[in-house]
Amino acid sequence: MLKMRLSMGGTKKRPVYKIVVADSRFPRDGRFIEKLGYFNPLIPKEKKERMGLDVERVKYWLGQGAQPTTRVARLLGENEIMPMPAKGNNPQKAIPKKDRKKTEEGGEAKAEAPKEEAKAEAPKEEAKAEAPKEEAK
Repeated sequence: MLKMRLSMGGTKKRPVYKIVVADSRFPRDGRFIEKLGYFNPLIPKEKKERMGLDVERVKYWLGQGAQPTTRVARLLGENEIMPMPAKGNNPQKAIPKKDRKKTEEGGEAKAEAPKEEAKAEAPKEEAKAEAPKEEAK
């Protein structure tokens, strides 16, 4: 299966990506069929140097059945080459990592309990913080 994906380049902590068409079985930074453009995430979004694309070749490969990865689909959507993909939903990101294991083992009941405890503890801390200020006045 053909994929349009990012191939990483650059130096340590200074990534620069090539947007390439590659077989899905090839390694991420390995062999690719054609380079379609580049993407530099360190440059602000307003600047046009952040990303360069060969739009005609992108449309050609989309027509040939190449599937863009989610990140490449977002980049193409921002450049209005294809419709913007729907936003994903990962509710596990909101739960601290140590509590995620509990939810996998015990179900949703345990996942909701830590959230409620955290909310209940927060007002107590605020009340304690306000009390010394009143005494100082």
